[in-house]
Amino acid sequence: MGASSKKIGLFRGNPTSSSNRGFFMDYRYFSSESVAAGHPDKICDQISDAILDACLTQDRYSHTAVECLATINHLTLAGEIKSKAQVDIIKVARDVIKKLDYDDPLLQFTYMSPIDNFIHQQSPDIAKGVDRGGAGDQGMMFGYATSETPELMPMPIMIAHALVRKMDKIRVNKILSYLRPDGKSQVKVRYEKGKPVAVERVILAVPHKPAITNNKLKNDLLNLVVKPVLSKYGFDCNLKNLIVNGTGRWEIGGPASDTGVTGRKIIVDTYGGMGKHGGGCFSGKEPTKVDRGGAYATRFIAKNIVAHHLSLRCEVQVAYVIGRKQPVVRAIETFGTHLIDKKKIEKFAWNLLDLSVSGIVNGLNLLHPIYKNTACYGHFGRNEFPWEKIMH
Repeated sequence: MGASSKKIGLFRGNPTSSSNRGFFMDYRYFSSESVAAGHPDKICDQISDAILDACLTQDRYSHTAVECLATINHLTLAGEIKSKAQVDIIKVARDVIKKLDYDDPLLQFTYMSPIDNFIHQQSPDIAKGVDRGGAGDQGMMFGYATSETPELMPMPIMIAHALVRKMDKIRVNKILSYLRPDGKSQVKVRYEKGKPVAVERVILAVPHKPAITNNKLKNDLLNLVVKPVLSKYGFDCNLKNLIVNGTGRWEIGGPASDTGVTGRKIIVDTYGGMGKHGGGCFSGKEPTKVDRGGAYATRFIAKNIVAHHLSLRCEVQVAYVIGRKQPVVRAIETFGTHLIDKKKIEKFAWNLLDLSVSGIVNGLNLLHPIYKNTACYGHFGRNEFPWEKIMH
């Protein structure tokens, strides 16, 4: 399953020079996973972000921190909201679940399942700091970019996302009408001298109707999902290198088989494990929460550094203190792949965006209902979002 040279010829500079030795990862193989829109954790992420969007639609200055827990035949909502918006939260949640095709009682979780709502007013101690323009919490955030794909993202996570997106599409469009909501993907990518050169294993999991054999499922997914996705990146796959439903069968997915929680897929949401993560999730939080706004800002800076050919790989860190406007830490790592002096990279980076909370929100134009769409298939590498913009 090799790659065509045009698909991986995205590197500039001389990665074999002494200044670029850090570009060569120690990993010969790297694996990343993604999950389908109907995965239990992603159900929760989408509900949390749909509630955020509903609040922002009516009041762009809403503050939210909304969490969900989905289990067999039950959904629990909790968290804090400060907003002038009047939102039917239960209806928002049910609409998300219904759109994800959880409408069959056989799944033991549907849009008509009982919902408990424990969302309450935001803590005045938190509001005090945020209302002054300060960070809503302490913490550190990381952004990452690499020249190995056109999206300036790691190859493994981009392929993993594309696989579950395609799998969802053929289910929703009834191309494979026997598929049920939920699913996962994972890929094993081989690297040589820092470049992705082959996909050596593809792993898919998806629930299906009982009459379907694993052989049929495997052949259908190979031809309708795996081959079309990998071909876009210059790779190929055969049945020998494809694993589908590792236990042999999977008939019932969703919260009846695996409890879902908001914010539990933070590596799926970001860089598939290749870039660092500060530990805070995004979904349900409006962008004055630095877990979210800070992560978007650092991705924006890292992407622009790589896009402007200042470095082949880049990681940006910021850290905040609750109630303070500016980060207490801001730092850049290029892994030895910088193509100009690092001080010039830092000057470029810190002039791109005001890293105060209000500077991030205003500079990236974040007070709009755009967040439900971020809640599956990753927050990065998708040009519809403002933090993916390349400055000219």
